[in-house]
Formats: sequence, C-alpha cells, structure tokens
Amino acid sequence: MRLSSAWTAVVFLLIQGASRACTVKKLGGSTGRFANATLVRLSEFLSAGYKKGVRPVKDWRTSTIVAIDLMVYSILNVDEKNQVLTTYVWYRQSWTDEFLVWNPEDFDEVKQVSLPTANVWVPDILINEFVDVGKSPDIPYVYVTHDGLVRNYKPIQVVTACTLNIYNFPFDVQKCSLTFQSWLHTIDDINITLMRSPEELREDKSVFMNQGEWELLHILSNYKIFSVDNDDYYAEMKFHVVIRRRPLFYTVNLLLPSIFLMVMDIVGFYLPPDSGERVSFKITLLLGYSVFLIIVSDTLPATAIGTPLIGVYFVVCMALLVISLTETVLIVRLVHKQDLQTPVPHWVKYLVLERAPVLFCIHKKHRLCSRLSSQASDLEHYKDNNYGTAQCTLHHTCEIGRRLSQHDREGGLLGLGLPPSRDPTPPVMDNILQEVTAIRHFLEKRDRCREVAKEWLQVGYVLDVLLFRVYLVAVVAYSITLGTLWSVWQVA
Repeated sequence: MRLSSAWTAVVFLLIQGASRACTVKKLGGSTGRFANATLVRLSEFLSAGYKKGVRPVKDWRTSTIVAIDLMVYSILNVDEKNQVLTTYVWYRQSWTDEFLVWNPEDFDEVKQVSLPTANVWVPDILINEFVDVGKSPDIPYVYVTHDGLVRNYKPIQVVTACTLNIYNFPFDVQKCSLTFQSWLHTIDDINITLMRSPEELREDKSVFMNQGEWELLHILSNYKIFSVDNDDYYAEMKFHVVIRRRPLFYTVNLLLPSIFLMVMDIVGFYLPPDSGERVSFKITLLLGYSVFLIIVSDTLPATAIGTPLIGVYFVVCMALLVISLTETVLIVRLVHKQDLQTPVPHWVKYLVLERAPVLFCIHKKHRLCSRLSSQASDLEHYKDNNYGTAQCTLHHTCEIGRRLSQHDREGGLLGLGLPPSRDPTPPVMDNILQEVTAIRHFLEKRDRCREVAKEWLQVGYVLDVLLFRVYLVAVVAYSITLGTLWSVWQVA
C-alpha cells in the first residue's frame, strides 16, 4: 500500500514536469525557421498574457519607482523675445516591471532583450514646460533585463518656456528649468528619483557640444512633492539648466565700435574751437553713431518688459555725443569774431579768466593772456607812434600850407593895392583834417573791437578746457562703472 502511494507521487511529479515542459514548449513552440530562436521564444513568453495598460506591480499598494537622468547635448536656440529655449537632451528613465521577469537558464542565458515600446507599460512622465513638439527621433524599443528592469533611453529636442533675463546681455547667465512629472499618477502609484547622485549630474558635460554661443555651466536637480487640492500628492523632479553666453562676438561687433567712436569724440576736443572744423567733425561722428545703432538694432535682444543694459549704454553714448556737439556749438559761438560783440562782463573776467585757471590749473590760459597782452601793448605803441607822426606831419603840412597861402594871398593883395586877408586855413585843408580824424576814429574803434574779441576768445578757450575736463570725467566714470558691472556679472 505504501509502495503504491510512493509510485503515485512519482508519477504525479513526472506528469507535472511534463506539463511545465509542454507549457514552455507551447509558449515557445514556434515552428519552421523560428523553432530554435531563443529571442522569439523569450518574446512570446513575456508577451503571453501581458497587459500593458495595467501598472506592472503584483501588489497594487506598491509604488512604481521611476529613476530618471538628463544630459544636455546642445543648446539649439534661445529666443529672448518669445521667452523660449530649445535644447537637445539625452533623456533616460528606468523602472521595474514585475511582469517582465524570466529565468536566463531557460532561455540560453539571455539576460536582457529589447522589446517594442508599444508592447510594454511606460510611465506618463512629461515635461511641464513643453510649448512645442520638437523634431525628436522616434526610438521604438526599450531594454528589459531578466529581473524586470526596463530602461527607456531616447534623445529629445525640448522646446520649453523659460524666463530669460537679458538685462546683462551679452554677459548674461540664464537658468531654465525642465520639470519631469507624472501627469496623472499620484505619488502612491509613481514616484520619481535620480539615476545618479546630484553631484555627478551637476558636473557632467561629457556629451555637451561646447562650440556654440552658449556654454553649459552645470545642471542642478531638485525633488519636490506637491499637491493641487491638498488631497492628492504628486512627485516631480526639476532640472535647472544653467547656461552662459559667450560675449566675444558681441564685444567685437557692438562694444568696440562704440568705444572707438567715443574715443574719436574725445580726440575732437583738441581741434581749435575758433575753427569751423570741430563742428563738422562732431556732426559726422553723431551721424556715424546713428547709422551704427540702426545696423546693430536687430542684433540686440528685445522683450516686452525690459531692455538690456547695453541698449542703455548706446543711448547714453548717443546723449554724450549730442552734449559734446552742443558744447562745441556754444564755444564756437562764443569765440566767433565779430564787430558787434559786447565787452566781457567783469564777473565773467573774474570767474573765468582769474579764478578758474588757478583752481583748475589751466596753464595754457596764462600763455595766451601774456601773448595777447604783449600783442596789445605792441599795437598800442605802434598806434601811438603812428598817430603822433601823423599829427606832427599833419601839423607841419598845415603850417606850411598856411604860410604859403598867406604869402600868396598877401603878394596878390599887395599887387592890387588891397590890404592883406586874415583867413588862416583854406577849405581844402579842413577836409583833409576831417578825413584824417575819421580814419583815426575808425582805427580806434577797430582796435577796441579786436580787444573785445580777444577777451571773448580767452573766455572761450578757458571754458572749452573746463567743459572738456568735465565731459572726460563723465565718460571715464561711466565707462568704469559699466566695465565693473560687466566684469562682476561675467565672473559670477
């Protein structure tokens, strides 16, 4: 009796083993050319009874952990006007599928296999900042290992919304976020974690194309759990992509031409203010800068809420050129020689010609005044000598004329038997005296006008030096301030 029971048990085990063998053979029972194809048998074994619409866990209370990773390959476009960032990234995600498990010994030691993505369950993890569908290649397969680990690796062209701050252009650093989150499943169903440590993710630039306009600084990660209605909680993983613009192109094509034009404007102050060349030179510079701004207007980024600092810099440079031209016009008007200028007021002489040169160390003014004073003294000496000679000559001529006229008249009158006349001066000599006096008054008036013009010329030269120094200090201070700010932003 016992022997029959033992035989019964042995027969049952044999029948059970045979049934298992028949089951595996049935799953992999392909005939023909696929009869010995291990991968075909494995694929049929995994797909038998698989439900891709059901979350792959045996215990529904177990949460599916999805590990994700991100590597930036290239920065394709940064649209400041529309606040859009286009990047090309390598996205990786992995999770455990408890229904895709097999024993490698039953399938010729095959430990991993690629399966169509459409045939397996895939988590609904999306990027919240998506604004457009990029031209991403379609990767139709995933890798599955024998213990149920599913790896979904694919490149994605990401077109996302990003708040771009262009105030520091072209030395700006942008920080754009890519938020990965399950669109439907709560944290009880799907949770998110990182494949690598945050330190490895931060410093990884192995696949980044480093020859473009933008430079990848680092990638920061931040995990957060949030709730919309204080009932269901969701998990999200946010990647902060920090990029910096390379400013060399904009420095060469925008900043240097502007700096050169401003330097030429400063050099233009060394032209004499009493010549008309300075005004035409300044107008030419202003027109050239206007054309330059028209050319570079399309290069500058534009947004509806702000203007980059370099745009303010260009506007201020234009304002400085206008101020320089205005100062030149005033100085030229001041030193322009004309006969109807009023004398220089005494307070202007005191402040401009006496106090200002001492306070601001204007040495050229003293040489100018001494030269003009010596010329004026020589002119006065020459005038006095000429007028004295003219007076002596005129007096001597008049005396001779009077004597000759008196002698002739007396001879004629005596010949006629009439008494001599008492008329001392003939009418011709009176006209000559009036003409000489008018000439003397004209020369004196012209000398007085020249003296007034020379005084205004002195005032113009001193004011020109003062205004030039003020203008130079303003330009240097403005340049140092902008240079310091841009240096700090570039280092930061």
